[in-house]
Amino acid sequence: MKKDFATVAGTRTHYWLAGTGPALFMFHGQLPGSCVATEWGDNVQRFADAGFSVYAPDLAGFGQSDNLPDHAFKIRIAHAKAFIDHFKPAKYSVWGSSMGTYLGCSIALEDPKLDKLVIMPSTILPPPLPEGTKSSVPPRESVADIVRKNDPSPQMARAVLNRVMSNKGRITDELVRLFHENWARSVEAEKARAVIGRAPPIHQELHRLTNRCLLLWGADEGLVERSILLLGCLQNAELHMLKNAAHWPQIDHPERTFELVSAFLRS
Repeated sequence: MKKDFATVAGTRTHYWLAGTGPALFMFHGQLPGSCVATEWGDNVQRFADAGFSVYAPDLAGFGQSDNLPDHAFKIRIAHAKAFIDHFKPAKYSVWGSSMGTYLGCSIALEDPKLDKLVIMPSTILPPPLPEGTKSSVPPRESVADIVRKNDPSPQMARAVLNRVMSNKGRITDELVRLFHENWARSVEAEKARAVIGRAPPIHQELHRLTNRCLLLWGADEGLVERSILLLGCLQNAELHMLKNAAHWPQIDHPERTFELVSAFLRS
């Protein structure tokens, strides 16, 4: 596996690259400890071994990548697209986690070279629940609230991971260490992103996508009903719901995730 840096859209960007075969770009979410190592980890090599060329960046302002001068969402999307263009794929798929799904769908709306989309739990991408509707999963303190109220520490890193994962056996000391280190590194970027606020909704535009889409959802996430609404926005999609999984099904259940995603990408 190659771990390197490239300057894309004027930003020094850290990435992992492995394998040969159809191009697969993995985009992580926007938790302050998010990066390739914490959200994708062994999945990069697992999919490379299965015959894919895997490109997984630390998005700008996360992990070891430099900050953007402007954290507006159109700038974040442009940076992710510039990372793809840096490698000049003739055709490619995008697998997004959380905010990475928003980036992938935004790019798919504009780039005909994007083939398939793998979409995982996102608080931003799906339509909101109808007014007065309650989720079947009891509400919990949001990750945003945990981050906003606390400084990065190993204890708080573990608290966030307990919120985004259901399989507690997968929350290793090494994952806690990596998440804490990357959270501490991204404090200033997180403040800048907080000023920008939530991404503008694009669910009204998703009906234009003709891409095949796999929605891979954790049943414990609290977004179950919204995943159904998202499915209804897409022309060519299927939904798989995993029990005992939450915001990061690829870490909660990597083996089942591999079975589902690899079969979808090959189909």
